[in-house]
Amino acid sequence: MLPSFRLCLALLMMSASFAEVTKTTDKPLSTEGLTTLIRPSVVTISVTGRTGEESGLGTGFVISVDGLIATNLHVLGEARPITVEFADGKKYEVETVHASDKSMDLAILKVKAEGLQALALADSSGVKDGQSVVAFGNPEGLKNSVVEGIISGHREFEGMPMLQLAIPIERGNSGGPVVDRQGRVLGLMTIKAAYTRNLGFAVESNALRPLIAKPNPIQMKQWLTIGALNSREWQSLFGSNWQQRAGRIHVESPGRGFGGRSLCLSQTKPPELPYELAVTVKLEDESGAAGLAFHSDGEHKHYGFYPTGGQMRLTRFEGPTVYTWTILEQLRTDHYRPGEWNRLRVRFEKEQFQCFVNDHLVFASRDNGLSSGKIGLAKFRETEAQFKGFQVGADLSERQPDARQVESVLKTVWQISSEKFSSDEDLKEFTADPEISIALLNKESKALQARIAYVKELTSQLHRHQITAQIQEELGQPEEKISLLKIGLLIARLDNREVEVDVYLKLFERMGEDLKAGLPEKVTERSKLDALNHYMFREMGFHGSRFEYYHASNSYLNEVIDDREGLPIALSVLYMELGRRIGLHLDGVGMPGHFVVRCNLKDGTRQLIDVFEGGVLMSEEDARIKVLEMTRLPLVAGDLKTSTGQEIVKRMIRNLLGLAQNSENTEQSIQYLDVLLALEPDEPSFRLMRGYFHYQRGDNKRSLKDVEWLIERNPASINIRRVEELHRRLKAQLGKD
Repeated sequence: MLPSFRLCLALLMMSASFAEVTKTTDKPLSTEGLTTLIRPSVVTISVTGRTGEESGLGTGFVISVDGLIATNLHVLGEARPITVEFADGKKYEVETVHASDKSMDLAILKVKAEGLQALALADSSGVKDGQSVVAFGNPEGLKNSVVEGIISGHREFEGMPMLQLAIPIERGNSGGPVVDRQGRVLGLMTIKAAYTRNLGFAVESNALRPLIAKPNPIQMKQWLTIGALNSREWQSLFGSNWQQRAGRIHVESPGRGFGGRSLCLSQTKPPELPYELAVTVKLEDESGAAGLAFHSDGEHKHYGFYPTGGQMRLTRFEGPTVYTWTILEQLRTDHYRPGEWNRLRVRFEKEQFQCFVNDHLVFASRDNGLSSGKIGLAKFRETEAQFKGFQVGADLSERQPDARQVESVLKTVWQISSEKFSSDEDLKEFTADPEISIALLNKESKALQARIAYVKELTSQLHRHQITAQIQEELGQPEEKISLLKIGLLIARLDNREVEVDVYLKLFERMGEDLKAGLPEKVTERSKLDALNHYMFREMGFHGSRFEYYHASNSYLNEVIDDREGLPIALSVLYMELGRRIGLHLDGVGMPGHFVVRCNLKDGTRQLIDVFEGGVLMSEEDARIKVLEMTRLPLVAGDLKTSTGQEIVKRMIRNLLGLAQNSENTEQSIQYLDVLLALEPDEPSFRLMRGYFHYQRGDNKRSLKDVEWLIERNPASINIRRVEELHRRLKAQLGKD
């Protein structure tokens, strides 16, 4: 059991101290006096956009004399250079994002400076309602502003303590210090209230202490890669904010090209004819325009095939102005689905190209104004859009079901109800006896709702079955070839069908290549281990979750990779997978209450590593203390044995099962139990849990199957009398039905 948030803070209160801080006084200072005292420690934080313009503005304050500056994480964005400027005009480029936490919206920056004037952090647990405070920030770009107010209350958002302020908070104030009359920081301004100007909130200053005690530094060269497109795969032109996250490409803000045009060109060389190009796109607003670009010269010349204003359009661009582009085709088609994901595909042949939307042909063009060039994505105007599934290949048409498959699936679906009522569009058919018609239509409506529920459940069952089969296939390989990374991503896909497993596998391969490239010339096992720790924790900033330990995001490997934060087992899986790519022999060790890694060196040394704590080396005595701390039980023989791939996978799923049970999510609990039983069909505890969950959701037939399985086998670990009682209730209920 992880200590509570407030207990963690109490334990860390003494661990974060600085040699020099701003002098404080027991006597309250006037606002003028506080301004003189505090302002030299407050900075304006500027974030540079991709084209060099200022794209973000916020506030921060110095917390150590050697260049640590606290602020809100949302001020920084992702993949952007960051500059801090002091009131005296001195500017510094941020060298490292020293620590960050998404759940608390906090970050600590590191600049190369010495002798700074740092502010003292108060113990914010002692803040009183009605207490007078002063806040410093840069509202709406008005730098070095000061405002008085009071603490009007204490609130919690998603379990995190916040201070409610009777102070207006505007854009640019975020991250600014809220200080008491002695000049001590009580909190960091954040979250503007939507319903009144004179109300805001602040993250308590105590929330900074865990970040100070356990930083996760990310060098700026790596920070600039978070969410950024990989330059080995993509080249963006004419501005706009192109980012990649969760396997998708996102774009927003106008480009510098005519009409806000911007391109994102693939570095993949188009193959020989014939070939096809495809992507799936979703517009945030149908008045926008975004889709495929092809035959590009790398500048202003290219074709575009994209939805715009609910219509499909094919355009040839031959320059940077309105006079150098031509709309070749435009039409409105029912095959385009506004507000949804739509798949665009272009087939290139010797003398023509064909444009498809959702696998239906909309344009066939013999235009030869542009004959070849690069391929990629395009967007226009103020469009915000998402892209996924960008592909190039010989035949990218989607597999269509044959008539027998359609008939079979639909027949099964509609067997849920044999009663069918006509729903003729002609209202006159129902007006002869309206009361009877209304009663019948209500009955039909309920039947349709039942059918919809059935189809949704069937879809979920098939999805679960598919993922389970893929996990079992991977676990069926020899132990040394099992990809725990792939399985972890498949587990995440159980809950989020949008997770693109292959995209993350490719991303991780690039991480492995970067790690290899950083190895020293004369490499040893020890130097490999040092390089792995440096890359994962110092360069990439992976770290154990400090605040929201019991959150599903810490278990989903795609989110752990994106946010670089997770549970011990999730971080350990990534650590082992990276280590194996440079030839290290790493095993997982599933201790009670905590998961660690063991490195087996060729000289016979077996070294335990706590990945959750940033790669700290552990002795067996350290492991004993950790197990006692987490479980209050002694370390026993077998607690340090190597975990098999299947044991690791089951532990990952059990973690998610525990979260689902705690949140009383019956559907998710059943989902995880289905997978666990597919991996271990004879485990009675899983059968019992699933039987009870089915009973709770009213699925008595499925519950009865699990209950009768248990009665037939009568396992010693189960209280069979309770099972028999449930069996009697189920039989009685089914008899009534």
